Amino acid sequence: MNLFKKDISNFSQGAFGLDLSDLSVKVIQLKGDGNEIKLKSYGSAAIPLGSISDGEIIKKENVVVSIKKAIEKAEPEKIRSKKVICSLPETKGFLRIINLPKMEEEEIREAIKWEIEANIPLSLDQVCYDWQLLDKIFAKENDKISVLVVAVSRKTVNQFLEVMELSGLEPIGLEIESIAQARSLIGKKEEKKTILIIDVGDRRTSFLILLDGVPCFTASIPLSAQSITDGISKSLNISLAEAEKKKFEFGIGSIAKKDPIFKAVEPILENMVSEIEKSMNFYLESLQYSSAINEVIICGGGANIKGLIAYLSKKINKEIAMGNPWVNFHREEKNLPLIEKNKSVKFSTAIGLALKGLDI
Repeated sequence: MNLFKKDISNFSQGAFGLDLSDLSVKVIQLKGDGNEIKLKSYGSAAIPLGSISDGEIIKKENVVVSIKKAIEKAEPEKIRSKKVICSLPETKGFLRIINLPKMEEEEIREAIKWEIEANIPLSLDQVCYDWQLLDKIFAKENDKISVLVVAVSRKTVNQFLEVMELSGLEPIGLEIESIAQARSLIGKKEEKKTILIIDVGDRRTSFLILLDGVPCFTASIPLSAQSITDGISKSLNISLAEAEKKKFEFGIGSIAKKDPIFKAVEPILENMVSEIEKSMNFYLESLQYSSAINEVIICGGGANIKGLIAYLSKKINKEIAMGNPWVNFHREEKNLPLIEKNKSVKFSTAIGLALKGLDI
């Protein structure tokens, strides 16, 4: 089971993307019509709390029910295909660019095994991995070759394959969330720059840095949209349901007035800013693949929290753009997909997975 495909032209266009996270499942099916890509179906369903924890499936029967529910709710057309391309949790994946002396492909295969043992905190028999030889050289020496390696815990892969099969589906591809997001959020014109993608999810926030379209760095932290809800709940001594309503209505609160909501979430936001800066500094100072971050994009359900983008932009001193997962669809404004703009960003991973099934 490959973690990402080098040749996507052999995928059936009937395959759909399925984004499976700790609290929800989202499905997207696309269809190609000449040079135009169209949205065929989309749907989502909540996953009961505790069924998946930090990417580990605890109660598979609950997850199967939610997957089936999301597929059944899909509209405007029903999803009839059983072929699926599923996400894998960022926290269970390892992405590295390794530089090797020039060698034949068979030698590369053996060298990668050694690199996995040296750079990943799991033994070779505990991971599923895939690799891709890059056109761009990321080493300082020109006589090297650069290889993108992705590895995921074998236990995680087996869990996700099992729930797909129990759901009556045929998994034909697996991919870590960040690579799928990049496919949906990065347009062809933006590939020649360094881009940071911030994914603010329900249970964690993930970072991905790409150079010329190549994923170079990933990281994940336990701060999330739910952390903000928890902060409001504890500080104001209200239920989580009430805190969620206040977050939806007031966002992060008033920074100028420093109202109770902002005071409740400020420590969480400061930690988030610190982690963003750490990731950028590590990329720029340690990896040194490029000299600057040219663009920052935010996605995930938490990206819609009122005031969050403005706050983060000011703190890291960079403009942050809301992700547009339809950037590669070449659609006229009057023919935009059926998902509302503010909800579309939640489907970024699912859209990227569905795009994987189309030869674009």
